[in-house]
Amino acid sequence: MTTLVIIDGANVVGSVPDGWWRDRHGAAERLRDRLAETGLPGHEGPVEVVLVVEGAARSVESVPGVRVDAATGSGDDRIVELVAAAPGRDCVVVTADRELRRRVGELGAEVAGPRSVRGPA
Repeated sequence: MTTLVIIDGANVVGSVPDGWWRDRHGAAERLRDRLAETGLPGHEGPVEVVLVVEGAARSVESVPGVRVDAATGSGDDRIVELVAAAPGRDCVVVTADRELRRRVGELGAEVAGPRSVRGPA
């Protein structure tokens, strides 16, 4: 079965102080494009990648290999909804947010930090 990989876009983009705050939309697009190219590095088997965006990045569009999900409210709440909607499916959530990690972990998701998709800072 294909693993569902859900990326906390705001958290991953914000994990490296590279000036992302000057162009949140562009930073989310760069992350999306990197994900489309690499998926989840080090993860064997097929993956379905969902990039959850919010705020100024809401207009980022999906590309082949990455579905972009624009949260209408809290990105964290949307990620929890996506995990809850996939019972029994292998699910990995990429975030450094402790509370979000706890919430999705309670639903059975595996968690990975931003470096799993960004590399070291």
